[in-house]
Amino acid sequence: MEWLSDLIFGSGVAHNIFIIAITIAVGISLSKLKIKGVSIGITWILFVGIALSHFGMRIDDTTLHFAKEFGLILFIYSVGIQVGPSFFSSFKRGGVKLNLWATAIVLLGVVTTYAIHLITGTDLTTMVGVLSGAVTNTPGLGAAQQAYTDTVGASDPTIALGYAVAYPLGVIGLIMAMIIMKAIFRVDYEKENKRLEEENVINTHTTDSVSVKVNNPQIVGRKVLDVRRLINRSFVISRIMRADGEVILADGQSTIKEGDIIYIVSPTADTEAVVAYIGTEVEMDRETWKEKSTELVSRRIVITRPEINGKQLGALKLRTNFGVNITRVNRAGVDLIAAPNLELNIGDRVTVVGSELALQDVSRMLGNSLKRLREPNLVTMFVGILLGVLIGMIPMQIGSMPQPIKLGLAGGPLIVALLLSRFGPHFRLIPYTTVSANLMLRETGIALFLASVGLGAGEGFVETIADGGYKWILYGFIITVVPVMIVGFCARKWGKMDFFSVQGLMAGSMTNPLALSFANSSAPNDIPAVSYSTVYPLTMFLRVLTAQVLILMAI
Repeated sequence: MEWLSDLIFGSGVAHNIFIIAITIAVGISLSKLKIKGVSIGITWILFVGIALSHFGMRIDDTTLHFAKEFGLILFIYSVGIQVGPSFFSSFKRGGVKLNLWATAIVLLGVVTTYAIHLITGTDLTTMVGVLSGAVTNTPGLGAAQQAYTDTVGASDPTIALGYAVAYPLGVIGLIMAMIIMKAIFRVDYEKENKRLEEENVINTHTTDSVSVKVNNPQIVGRKVLDVRRLINRSFVISRIMRADGEVILADGQSTIKEGDIIYIVSPTADTEAVVAYIGTEVEMDRETWKEKSTELVSRRIVITRPEINGKQLGALKLRTNFGVNITRVNRAGVDLIAAPNLELNIGDRVTVVGSELALQDVSRMLGNSLKRLREPNLVTMFVGILLGVLIGMIPMQIGSMPQPIKLGLAGGPLIVALLLSRFGPHFRLIPYTTVSANLMLRETGIALFLASVGLGAGEGFVETIADGGYKWILYGFIITVVPVMIVGFCARKWGKMDFFSVQGLMAGSMTNPLALSFANSSAPNDIPAVSYSTVYPLTMFLRVLTAQVLILMAI
């Protein structure tokens, strides 16, 4: 059995792979454990790594360092690609205000960390680890470790130890803060939800399909294009039914006549105003329109041809060339109005109305090949990682700091992924990945990173805790709760923010998916998730940056 002993406690490639694999496998299995409905998720991988390392199951430093950094890059790049589209579009919907509040939480956390360092005398490098654990931000931990190693030429295990000790209460503390905030403001979820529905805050990302009978004399005799200009709202007129029952496809040159019934698609927030201006709503659902439109069919077609990626919808001239209308564009589960200036992306699902023969031609033009969607765009992925590493290593001198800071292997790939998700199509780079592929990359990356951090921090863990490291638990709890409570109170009290957005803000500013899951389970809408994704990218960047600044201040 000597071979088994060598595999577990020896060295070499097989030993390294075996230890990393068993760390991740056991950690993920334990992640299913819950205490009173709360779990720390795959962070169990970190603690399993610490335990194995404590009992002598370690891997060599070179492999450990590579696995840790490459895992971090995979994780952060996948996150950037996933949240990039919603990040840029969020600034049109109040995202600036949300990100300002999130920035305040980040900076207040840094101030709290530095204050604890001054009051208790705890080493600042250790406190950076405690901060990263308290805000459950793994990339911040990676950036701090990299900054310390690049500057000193050695590693400081207390950074990872502080992270590991503070993490569990970082999760629980944030959920406790949400519960306390709900009690302070006496929030009733149903009343809050009803108020937002009345104010048209909810469902701003959904669309309505309505049938309207024309009775406004101001638009009778006008062309559809002119009607769109008269109403300062977003909508698409798909079909028109004349008084004699004839149904035609509408385009910009179609003339509106008195008594016409028109089929309109518009954002939920604009529907009421559009209907009130044109006429009166009539009871005709989609199935009725299908029965009336005997020669017209409606179908969703998936864009899979690379040549279409990044082109504006109007530039395709589908109505002119094929005699069809596009009424909706579904992107990542969100219905968008088919405006002429809307840029199409690989993976978009467009709702097309027209004859059966025309729809076949449009399908060929747009691709509509699910098989092609399943093919990974590895060129874009590795070009993104290459550029991310390159940008992350550029030194930036700030003031009189002794060493320049870098975006690092966390910040660089994040910035590039965000930009690729938005502007990649303009350079023939297709960032699209299926949801399952993105999740696989993300989970593999974070698992490799946590396993490597744990295996590198296990030696001396028990001794460190016994020598006073247990105090870090309290420090981390303070760093978790104080900033979110102060900023959350201000955002609700004086910023007049709805409580669901406050919950998403608190979870996003702490990059805490478990707290988001708690908020989503209690909220009767998707506002917490929207707020979370709005502040997540900027928060991630700030966490990476501030962790490096604190490390350089400590050195």
